[in-house]
Amino acid sequence: MLHLPGQSYRLCDGRTRRSFLRAGFLGLTGLTLSDLLRVEASPSATPNSSRRSVILIWQHGGPSQLETFDMKPTAPIEYRGPYEPIDSSLPGLQVSEKMPYHARIMHHTSVIRSFTHGNGDHWAAAHWILTGYLGATGNDRPPRKPSACAITSHLLGPTRRGAPSAVNFNDGGFGYHGAAYLGVAHNPIRVGEFSYGNEAGRMPTAEASSFQLIDGMSADRLGNRLNMTRQFDQLRRQVDASGLHAGMDRMSQQAVDILLSGRTRDALDASAEPASIRDAYGPGWGEQAMMARRLIEAGVRFVTLNTGYWDDHGNIKGALDDKLPRHDRAVGVLIADLAERGMLEDTLVVTAGEFGRTPRINPGAGRDHWPQAQSVLVAGGGTRPGQVIGATNDKAEYPTARPVSPNDFTAIFYRSLGISPEHTINDHSGRPTKLLPGGTAPTELF
Repeated sequence: MLHLPGQSYRLCDGRTRRSFLRAGFLGLTGLTLSDLLRVEASPSATPNSSRRSVILIWQHGGPSQLETFDMKPTAPIEYRGPYEPIDSSLPGLQVSEKMPYHARIMHHTSVIRSFTHGNGDHWAAAHWILTGYLGATGNDRPPRKPSACAITSHLLGPTRRGAPSAVNFNDGGFGYHGAAYLGVAHNPIRVGEFSYGNEAGRMPTAEASSFQLIDGMSADRLGNRLNMTRQFDQLRRQVDASGLHAGMDRMSQQAVDILLSGRTRDALDASAEPASIRDAYGPGWGEQAMMARRLIEAGVRFVTLNTGYWDDHGNIKGALDDKLPRHDRAVGVLIADLAERGMLEDTLVVTAGEFGRTPRINPGAGRDHWPQAQSVLVAGGGTRPGQVIGATNDKAEYPTARPVSPNDFTAIFYRSLGISPEHTINDHSGRPTKLLPGGTAPTELF
């Protein structure tokens, strides 16, 4: 596997981590398109007839409800924050003045204002929301359960042959978008660089090489190498009592399908879009949102776009003045584009983070962790637009109506995709485990 180091960044606990672009390559003895593309030799790994796909806009760190969809303009200044509300295309719903692109498309969306839970730890809460199971806190942070993204890969596969099941832009490194005990075959392909502070998401030029024939390798030479690989694998299988190499031919063929179809490679080529569309989306996260749409068209089932780091403990106005307009443009233009192309009905778009922010601004002019209330945006994927689900009190502190839990949130993905949360998969010990231990997608959405 090829690991191209990205930029380093610092979490609020002071730990420095590094993100990577993970790409496949053609190995010395044959074809390897990274373990990320390995597909289990089972019916669940074949492309499913469902046309539904997902684009998750993940706001790592926790976005503020008061600066987005649950503004409280009559609250005291220490609560209401630095921005004024503006009317949106959904009558009765106002959004932040920093979100004019959202304001134009809110009639295509629904907002959950009463998303709530009780865990203010980044790792435990992110694991909970992305997998449906509460994660560990402190230094014990490995993923315990597969994400909804990985389960979708496992149960449905891509919507078209020749595409990977899942792609993740700018992964922050938690691993909670991944497959855990389902195995690396169902991890999303990771491209882009994690965005921290005031830096926009960047697209390294190397990611497209993961999906093309490199070093002058023709389709014939690729076939010859694949045959050579199969001969080696046949010898290995003769002495492999564990069955590790069972189904290797199918895995290799899946890699070949992706390489030769060219759809994934083409989807990551921004220059293929008309200049007017590229200009509408803009650079950075906007370009990546455009590529997310192109990947869905190419057959990818689940795309995650991480837009920055929203853990603004200090100077929240300075931080949001920079990143909120870029996030607003990327998401607003994406939803408008999907609607105009007739893709929104079959593409679920969700924006969320692991929790909201403290309603009262702290002495550092920022907001701290606040899991008791967060606003979540939902559009498309068979959901009903025009809903404002739940409400909070006059300071956006607590839900006063229709609380929505992390398990209810995760159930939205499964309901849209036609997957039952009661479905079981075998965990690392072979024990059948439900996709969700509880929770129901809000009935108002469907």
